[in-house]
Amino acid sequence: MFSFVQEKKRLVQIIFAIIVLPFALWGVESYNQSGRGANFAATVNDTSISQQEYKNALRQHEGRLRQQFGENFDPALLQSAEIQREIMDSLVSQKLMLEKAREMNLLVGDEQVATLIGGIEVFQNEGKFDRAQYESSLANQGLSPLMFEARVRDEILWQQIQNAYSRNGYASSSAVENIIRLNEQQRTVSVHPISFQSFIGQANVEEDAIKKYYNQNMQEFQVGERAKVEFVKFSMDELLAKIKVDNEDVRNYYNEHQAEFGTPEERQVSHILISLGANATQAQHDAAKEKTEQLLQQIKKEPGKFAELAKANSQDPGSAGNGGDLGFIVRGMMVKPFEDAVFALQDGEISGLVKSDFGYHIIKLNAVKPSKAIPFEQAANEISSKLREQKAFEKYAELAEEFNNTVYEQSDTLKPAADLIGGKIQRSGWLTNGVTSGEPWTSNMLQAIFTDEITKGERNTSAIEVAPNTLVAARVVEYKPTEVQPFADIKDSIQLKLLHEQAFNKASEQGKEILEKLQNGDEPKISWGPVQTITRAEYGSLDAVLVKKIFQSNAEKTPYYMGVEDNAKGYVLVRIDAVKDGEIADEEKLQRYSQQLRQLTGDEMFRAYLADARQNADIKINLPDSTPE
Repeated sequence: MFSFVQEKKRLVQIIFAIIVLPFALWGVESYNQSGRGANFAATVNDTSISQQEYKNALRQHEGRLRQQFGENFDPALLQSAEIQREIMDSLVSQKLMLEKAREMNLLVGDEQVATLIGGIEVFQNEGKFDRAQYESSLANQGLSPLMFEARVRDEILWQQIQNAYSRNGYASSSAVENIIRLNEQQRTVSVHPISFQSFIGQANVEEDAIKKYYNQNMQEFQVGERAKVEFVKFSMDELLAKIKVDNEDVRNYYNEHQAEFGTPEERQVSHILISLGANATQAQHDAAKEKTEQLLQQIKKEPGKFAELAKANSQDPGSAGNGGDLGFIVRGMMVKPFEDAVFALQDGEISGLVKSDFGYHIIKLNAVKPSKAIPFEQAANEISSKLREQKAFEKYAELAEEFNNTVYEQSDTLKPAADLIGGKIQRSGWLTNGVTSGEPWTSNMLQAIFTDEITKGERNTSAIEVAPNTLVAARVVEYKPTEVQPFADIKDSIQLKLLHEQAFNKASEQGKEILEKLQNGDEPKISWGPVQTITRAEYGSLDAVLVKKIFQSNAEKTPYYMGVEDNAKGYVLVRIDAVKDGEIADEEKLQRYSQQLRQLTGDEMFRAYLADARQNADIKINLPDSTPE
C-alpha cells in the first residue's frame, strides 16, 4: 500500500522502550486522509481521495520506476492511462479495505506504529532511531511525521485485513497430497532433436518468392521517421564539476554549524507516566495529579524502588515493563516540557511532577554521555561537497530559466545557449520517432523533436527535462520521413528468413513422420539422447518450455512418445520411459505444502472479497478522461 514503508522498512532487534515514548509524546494520532474538499481525484462510498493523495502515489511510483530503470527511465511512462488507472485502482482498494477495518473495529496501537517506524533503517543513526533524520527523510518525500505515521497505521490495518483472508485459506488433506504427487512427480525421459539447420541445404528460395514476400509484407519493412540532431545538454552534475569552494568558506561553515559535526549529549532516563486522554475532564486531571504526587512521595522516601514502582504503576506500555527505562535520548526527541525537565536534572536526580499533553511524569536521570565534536580535518571533505552541491544547485536554478529563454528567443542556433552554460554542441546519430534509448532520448524529448515545426522549420526545441536537474535543447540537422526500406537493402534478410522457414517445415514434417511410427509401435532407427530424470523444478539439460509440455502430456502408459516444435531448434521427439509420483511420507513436507495451499486459497478469497467490495461500492473517478464506475 504505502511504497515508502515497503521499500525502507527492516524490522530489527531494538530496545522497545527507546522508541515508544517519543512517538507517544509526538502525538501519533489518526490522520484523516479523506481529502474532503472541492477537488477530488475519486470518491469511494463516503471517503474521498484527494488530488494530492493521487499525485503522491504517482510520485512514489515514479520513484520506484527510476530506481528500477536508472538512466533508461522514461517519464512518459507515467502519462500512460493504464499506469494511472492502476495507481488509482490501488488507492480505491486501500480505501475499501480501511473501511472494512473500521467496520470490524480493528485498531492499531501506538506501539505497533513506533516499532515499525523505529526499525526502518533510513531513520536510524548508528543503529538507533534518530528523530532529526526521520523528519529530514520525510521532508524529502514531501511528508510530515503526522501524515507518515497515519499512513503506516493504515498500512498495518491493510495487512491485518489481508492476513485475515490469506492466513485462513482452506487446504484439505487430499488436495495437499495430490499437489505433492503432481508437483514432485519425476519423469524419466530421452529426447531426439531434429535441427532445422540440417535441412538448410535442401531449401531453395527463388527471387520471385522473395519479391512476393516483400510486396505482401511491406509494413514489416517500414522505418519510422528519423532525424539527426545537434543538441546542448545542461545539467547540475556538469556544473558541480566546475564549482570550487574556498577553504575559508569550509572553515566558516564548520564554525557556524557545530551541532552538525559531532554527537549530541545523550541522557539515559526512566519515567513513570500517569496518562491523560486528550478530552480528559478536570476531575480526571486532578485524580491523575494526585496519584502522581503520591508516587513521588514514595520515591522520595525510597529512591531505589523507582523501577519497581514504574513497573507497577506507569501507564506507558512501552517502558513500564522495563522499570520505566527509556534508554538514551537527545534534544529534539521529546516534547518540550519533558525534554526541559530531563536536561535540567543532575546525574541520578529525580524530578518533581512534569506535566505534558500526555499526562503527569516523574523522571529519573540515570546516566549522561557528553557530546563529542568531530575535528575540522575529518569534517572538511563532507562540508566541501555539501557547499559545492549547494552552489551548483543555486547556479543551476539561476541559469535554467535563462537557458530555456535563450533556446526559444534565438531559435535558429544553439550556440548562444551553449555559450551561456559553458557547454558544447553535440551531435546525435539517427533517432527514430517513438524509439527511446535512454537519456537524453526519452519519449518527451523525441516528441519535442518530431513535430513539423522542428523537423521542417529549422528551429530549436524548447528545453526539455530528460532527468532530474537535466535540460536538453536540440535542433534537427538531417531528416528522413517514414519510408519502406528498399528491396535491394533487405533482399538477403528476407531470403534467409524464407530459407529458415522451409528448413523448419522440413524438420517438423520429418519429426511428425517418425513420431507417428513410434506411436504405432514401430522402431525407426534414431539416436536417443541420454536418459535423464526431470521434475517440474529440475529440468536437467532440457529447457523450461519443453519440460512444461512434457509434464502436460498424459503419459499413463510408458514408453510414451510425443513431439514438440521448437522455433529455435526445429522439432524435438521425446520418449517418456517412467513416471513416479512425489512421496508424501514426510510430515514436514505435508505441513509446508498445506501452508502454501492455504496461502494461495486465502489470497484468492481476498481477491474475490475485494472484487465484490468494488462491485457493491459507490466509486467515482474524477481523473481526466475517466468515467464513473
